[in-house]
Amino acid sequence: MTRIGVVVFPGSNCDRDTLRGIELAGGEPVALWHEQGSLDGAAAVILPGGFAYGDYLRAGVIARFSPVMRAVTAFANEGGLVLGICNGFQVAAEAGLLPGALLRNRGLRFLGRDVRIAVERADTPFTHLASPRRALRMPIAHGEGCYYADDATLDQLERDGQVLVRYVDSDGRRADELGDRALEDRANPNGSLRAIAGVLNARGNVAGLMPHPERAAESILGSDDGFGILRSLVESAKRAEGGRSSAAATGEATTGEASPSLVGAAS
Repeated sequence: MTRIGVVVFPGSNCDRDTLRGIELAGGEPVALWHEQGSLDGAAAVILPGGFAYGDYLRAGVIARFSPVMRAVTAFANEGGLVLGICNGFQVAAEAGLLPGALLRNRGLRFLGRDVRIAVERADTPFTHLASPRRALRMPIAHGEGCYYADDATLDQLERDGQVLVRYVDSDGRRADELGDRALEDRANPNGSLRAIAGVLNARGNVAGLMPHPERAAESILGSDDGFGILRSLVESAKRAEGGRSSAAATGEATTGEASPSLVGAAS
């Protein structure tokens, strides 16, 4: 069974939810303690939600220096699949694995509520089994979830297909195009620029999103709309692992890159 590593920092509070979600999605979940320097043979890695190191200084900034993040960064640089969820998105951004930054929410308050997001890219290792034609309901739980980048970076993200998901209303309309500030605030409560809820790196093998798919992985939780994202990651990791095994058997060199058929324009 394909091993999916879930990093556990002091202050992580979604690691068990994520381990459970990976199990449901058909992977073998493996907890990776922040002090270890290896990924225990994981074919993909998730940086889960929570408050790593208490979010001291700012969210994610201390976690980026942990020993396990050196292994995660090396893994990502070799083409390994990495998904950051909420605090994990913040950690990945602080570590330079993803563009942009996560700032304080528009209202300067912690938010814990359901939102709706729409998949912008349905051809990535993280979304190819998600539902691209409807608004997905998932919870958010963060104080620093406002996605920010300068205009040039935002334009580049749009041009290169690096916007993964956006905040939308219940009808699937982009939050920043509703034409009513009150409606936009409800659909995009943290004020993320261009209603961006998740992004990819340029290579397409690292992704981050603020909503929690692991908290919406089965119907008993109130929504199973997040299951497709977890399942996409597990299946992509299986494919990447199979490709490495085949190459090793034939003596071919491998780079560990994500499958071009899934990465598409972001590769």
